[in-house]
Amino acid sequence: MSEVAELKLGDNTYQLPIITGTENEKAVDIAKLRDLSTFITLDSGYKNTGATKSAITFLDGEEGILRYRGYPIEELAAKSSFIEVAYLLIYGELPTQTQLTDFQFRVSRHTLVHEDMLKFFDGYPSKTHPMGQLASLVCCLSAFYPESLHPNQTPEEVELNIIRMFAKMPTIVSWIYKKAIGHPVMYPKNKFDYVSNYLYMTFGHRTEEYDLDPVIVDAMNKLLILHADHEQNCSTSTVRIVGSSDCNLFASISAGVAALWGPLHGGANQAVIEMLELIKKDGGDVDKWVAKAKDKNDSFRLMGFGHRVYKNFDPRAKIIKEACDNVLNKLGIQDPVLDIAKKLEEVALHDEYFIERKLYPNVDFYSGIIYRALGFPTDMFTVLFALGRLPGWVAQWKEMRENKEPIGRPRQVYVGSTTREYIPLEKR
Repeated sequence: MSEVAELKLGDNTYQLPIITGTENEKAVDIAKLRDLSTFITLDSGYKNTGATKSAITFLDGEEGILRYRGYPIEELAAKSSFIEVAYLLIYGELPTQTQLTDFQFRVSRHTLVHEDMLKFFDGYPSKTHPMGQLASLVCCLSAFYPESLHPNQTPEEVELNIIRMFAKMPTIVSWIYKKAIGHPVMYPKNKFDYVSNYLYMTFGHRTEEYDLDPVIVDAMNKLLILHADHEQNCSTSTVRIVGSSDCNLFASISAGVAALWGPLHGGANQAVIEMLELIKKDGGDVDKWVAKAKDKNDSFRLMGFGHRVYKNFDPRAKIIKEACDNVLNKLGIQDPVLDIAKKLEEVALHDEYFIERKLYPNVDFYSGIIYRALGFPTDMFTVLFALGRLPGWVAQWKEMRENKEPIGRPRQVYVGSTTREYIPLEKR
């Protein structure tokens, strides 16, 4: 007999199925609760609500585990490229060499973006926030591929739009960076792999050859892999719920970009650099600011330490710390802000206050340092997060369609006025 949970409401007892996942996670299935009892559940922020059954990413915050399609993040970051991991997330298996070559080739055929998009992109003010530009441009792709709007696309049509989305994202992201510094855009070169092509379009110049640094390419691959998916977070859930209305891929991804824009979600690595800048402006006294962080009566909080989901350690942080050290050593950058970061890292790793509370440096701490070292302005950090998260969003959207999930429609507990008598305007 299947395992059930019993819920007693007044004089009635309801039996609700218990669902067990492949990693032994358990959930009470309340899908029919309202029909049976007229009751709903209230879970503000959906912190304890499973909105879907997914086979993409497993996350265990208590144990510090992150796996994509069953593969530990540590192995993928050490042994795979970002485009390999993207294939894994989207299609469910690691590619063979033939499959990877074919995928890379198909992506490379679609890296160019329609020139008309570049024309109206030029109309954005130079100070427009990069995430606003990204959300707009990604959504605009649906105007250039109107066939993507049809809800009953063939698998081949869906596949083509997935390739288009994945191929054009780095081109669009590079445009945003070039606009910020007032430089002409660079067109993609299909001889480069996915990450190298992005770096070329971002840091290359029309006036000279661009030499790709393998240390930078490796660090960028790792950063994107570590951000590629993270279970049902705010932006991923947004992509799924928007897509559940039969919305096209491009608009669904644009909605995810908008959700990621929020500082409580995608802005953490930007907040790290802003905090370091604040400490530098105050004179660079790290001990003073550590003391402020320890003072429960002080509102100051260290950014980039601990994690909302990971209760012991962020498995991604261990991986990216090494890449961060490699980048800083390779570039030999002398930056007082990065010096402050290294001092804070040292404190967090050895001070008992931080150790006891598990306030370890997380992936946002190290990614912010790397992006700054590479020369990205802080308001570009979340755009880079979106570039990494793209394959996860695409995979989640694809899975939602293949599962034929119903349109998302959360319930509410109404706490407003009861029936009131209408008062004509002249008597109010």
